[in-house]
Amino acid sequence: MQPQRKRRKKPTTAWGLVGAQVALFRGLNGLTQVELANRVTISGELMSSIEQGRRPLLPDLARELDRVLNTKGVFEVATDNMPEVDRYPVWAEEFMLYERTAVAMSWFENQVLPGLLQTENYARAVFRNEIPILSDAEIEERVAARMERQEVLHREVPVSASFIFSMATLKDRLGGGEVYRQQLAHLRACADLPGVTIQVMPEGRTTHAGLSGSFVLLETPEHVQLAYTETQRGSHLISDPDEVSILARKYAMLRSQACNPEETKGLLDSLLGER
Repeated sequence: MQPQRKRRKKPTTAWGLVGAQVALFRGLNGLTQVELANRVTISGELMSSIEQGRRPLLPDLARELDRVLNTKGVFEVATDNMPEVDRYPVWAEEFMLYERTAVAMSWFENQVLPGLLQTENYARAVFRNEIPILSDAEIEERVAARMERQEVLHREVPVSASFIFSMATLKDRLGGGEVYRQQLAHLRACADLPGVTIQVMPEGRTTHAGLSGSFVLLETPEHVQLAYTETQRGSHLISDPDEVSILARKYAMLRSQACNPEETKGLLDSLLGER
């Protein structure tokens, strides 16, 4: 009797199907996950996540896989024609992958400080305000992930990063007085990082370009322009050039309406009682 061949679990999403195809062609080329990951210069963990459909396959990596596996454009076509529901996965996984390698970003927030500028204790206080309430383990997992993302501001080749947030956000004391002071000091230190500019939108304005909510603009190493927005129950990565252009124009106006970077440093010094 022939031994039964173990059947692979059927993928439940389009990214799962792409991941299964990566695993198939990898096997046909006689490569392990680690060997293929090394050839396309990514981590073995990321390769595993792609094959399992837990991470989207980004266009530049798709082209590299086509080259290494001799798949003649199969993966590039798959990523270019991904259904919209799978192209924009919930809660930002794809955005975070682009964020990690971005050459430039512009970030506007009007309710909370940008995640890349948060201290560990401030981030913990933010997650404690989630509804439904998160467990302590879930909070610590999210805090750790947020701190890991901040490595983009400390790369050997710095990202060009602009941040604008409201004065009201700056005045909120999430986590209490000590957390607030730690966060102010951290913001002041971040304002001096290479490539980083921080601007505060003052109170009492009669015009404001960001009334529709927060958003992030990203530029990839291939100079593709992307945008990212969040709602209460989801997120959206935007690649349409017309839509990205609208948000870029809004951000340009916000930069002219906010305090300039030097004024913002002075404001932070004042709040810290250093002048």
